[in-house]
Amino acid sequence: MQAFLISSGIVAVSEVGDKTQLLSLLLAARFKRPLPIIAGILVATIFNHALAGAFGGFIASLVTPNVLRWILGALFIGMGAWALIPDKLDDDEKVTDAATTFGIFWVTTVAFFLAEIGDKTQLATAALAARFEDFVSVVAGTTIGMLIADVPAVYLGRFAGAKVNAPWVRYVAASLFIAMGLVTMFGHSLFSF
Repeated sequence: MQAFLISSGIVAVSEVGDKTQLLSLLLAARFKRPLPIIAGILVATIFNHALAGAFGGFIASLVTPNVLRWILGALFIGMGAWALIPDKLDDDEKVTDAATTFGIFWVTTVAFFLAEIGDKTQLATAALAARFEDFVSVVAGTTIGMLIADVPAVYLGRFAGAKVNAPWVRYVAASLFIAMGLVTMFGHSLFSF
């Protein structure tokens, strides 16, 4: 349960202001059909995070626990620094009229899957899967975290984006990643008085 809750919380907070949340706003404003957009987000996230989780589990099986602890700690701290950088939707990720041909669901699925490749939440999923060695809980948690952040954006559109203080959310997300990195690297000595 710990892997699920931590994974959900980290991704939900770090997704606020992320390019996939901006993509959610764009899709909602363009198509005004929330259910196929949400279904596309769900399917894309499950596939993307399952691949990332499997990779994280594979890496964990290759290195010793001590080496893994330092790698993961540095990765979490690096993701904390990355979380401080504001995200914007790249020009090549804009939705085109292809949605009328392939359907809103498929456009959302493909756009989200591609937008998540190499994104901090994909890397976080790999790191969390390696850290907790619980593939199902981590992938389920990161998927729920993604939905917690993106579904309101789909329903509330630009109104939600205007009411959220993105810099403060980035600071909270960065703090969570950095704290997770420090606990991963030094937690064993912090709690062994």
